[in-house]
Parts: sequence; C-alpha cells; structure tokens
Amino acid sequence: MNVRTDPSSPRRPLRIGITARLMHEPPPELGFRNKRLQYLEQSIAHWIIRHGALAFMVPAVDAESMRVERVLPVESYVDALDGLVMQGGADVAPATYGQEPIDPRWPGDAVRDRYELALLRGFLDQRKPVIGICRGHQLLNVALGGTLHQDIGTQVPGAQAHVDSSLYDELYHEVTIVPGSTLDRLYPNERTLRVTSIHHQAIDRLGDGLVVEARSSSDGLVEAVAWTGKGYARGVQWHPEFHADKATLLASSPIMLDFLNAAAERRRKGYELFVGARERLSRLSRWVSATRSSVATAVRR
Repeated sequence: MNVRTDPSSPRRPLRIGITARLMHEPPPELGFRNKRLQYLEQSIAHWIIRHGALAFMVPAVDAESMRVERVLPVESYVDALDGLVMQGGADVAPATYGQEPIDPRWPGDAVRDRYELALLRGFLDQRKPVIGICRGHQLLNVALGGTLHQDIGTQVPGAQAHVDSSLYDELYHEVTIVPGSTLDRLYPNERTLRVTSIHHQAIDRLGDGLVVEARSSSDGLVEAVAWTGKGYARGVQWHPEFHADKATLLASSPIMLDFLNAAAERRRKGYELFVGARERLSRLSRWVSATRSSVATAVRR
C-alpha cells in the first residue's frame, strides 16, 4: 500500500478534522429551503494547511439522521483522523452544562453540542490531540464538567467588552500567560500578548483536569486552558486562525505546530504498535505452518 494513502503510515500528511458550523435555517436567498447547512470558515482550514497538514470538515449527525450514524459511527472518523480542531460559532447550550438560559436570545445550539461532544470524547479516548477555538474552548471545559458565564456583560460586573459586532475580528485585548504553563513554553519571551476577542460567553467553573494557561489581562477571565490528563487537549478563547499576517497579534504558528507535533507523535506510536502486532501475527502464522508441516510429515511416516 502507498504510504501516502495508508492511514497507518507515519509518512503521509497528517489528517486533521474540523467540526462543522451549523446553519439550521438558511436565509431564503441562499436557496436551501427547509435544509440545514454545515460549513467552516476558510481561515481555520488555511491555518491547518499552511503548516503542512490536510484539513477535513467532519459532518454532524443528529437524531434526525441516526440511520447515517448506524452505518458510519463517530468512531470511524476518530479512527481515520490524527487530530481534531473544534472551531468557533454558536453558543454552547446552557442545558449542556445543567443550566437554564438567562435570556431567550442565548439558547445555544444543543444539536451541535451533542455532535461535538461525541467527537471530542472519541478523540480523548484514543489520546488523539484536540484544540478548541472560542466556542470549542468553552465546550472542552463543559465536556469535563465545567460551566460558563452565559453572558459576560450580565454576569461579570466590571469586565471589559469581549465582543463588538461592528468590529468583529478587529476587536483586540491583552492576555497574560500563566508562568510555567505550556503556553509559557510556546511563547518563552512573552508574558502579555494581544489577541482577537469575539465572544460574549466565558469559562466560569473550570472543568476537571483542566488548568488555566492564560487570562484576560484587564478582568481575569479565562482565555486559555490545557488538559492534564493522558493525551493532548487545549482550548483558547481567541481566534488564532484570524491572526495570520497581523504582526501586532499573538503569532498563531507555535500553537498549531505544537498540536501537529502531538498528532505526529500519537500516530507514530500507533504505527509502531500496528507494525509490532503485524510482525507477531506473521511469526505466529509461520509457526502454525511449520507445526502443521511437521505433523503431516510425522503422520506419513
């Protein structure tokens, strides 16, 4: 089998999955009446591709299409991919972390929550690396038992504005890296960094096994986390994919390269286990053949 197509080969390009954004009710002018759209913002794919990996959007499966999941379960995607990036988008539904919405404007997207949580748990179970961006950072926290501030402006008095619809990805603020953290290792000569800010929700109670790696410099809100369990998972509240070619913002390459290095190492270990098992099976097969030959010879005598 060609190493560039063999999914177990450590020489093929890394395959990175990206969770889909969902548009449940597309506007009529798009021409998809009564259909749900799944999509990604191209910057997230380009961020991955620029660093030499292949990017694949992973379609969502929900209760309305369970027959698809019966044919091809989530685990099939986990098996085929080397890592997962959970992109930003709609709010995490308060019900997903055991709360009621404090405002009907912020019900969240429970359908997307279920789909992404299934993928996330599958990747963590196989110890394949995961990065959560913005919403994905928050969902990682929720998956591990944490909760969120449903609206920073309402629930965090004195906090700075973390979202401005008119500025969108041109709203910036500083974050302070926690000394001794993995982010501190990736940015050794920096302590305070400038990042994008496009969120009205934030981590409240920290999930089990997570440690804070960066906070908003002005109000202390959690801006980055890392998982201390077996495997690799990190979340950042900002959008590193939007930082390309913006010299005044945090460089996005160290985070992606660290993630891809973890994916490559996990694949290498998996390949070594595969090769070892194949060699043991081959030796067993040769032993069985030799034994049968010896028995047949003895019987003829």
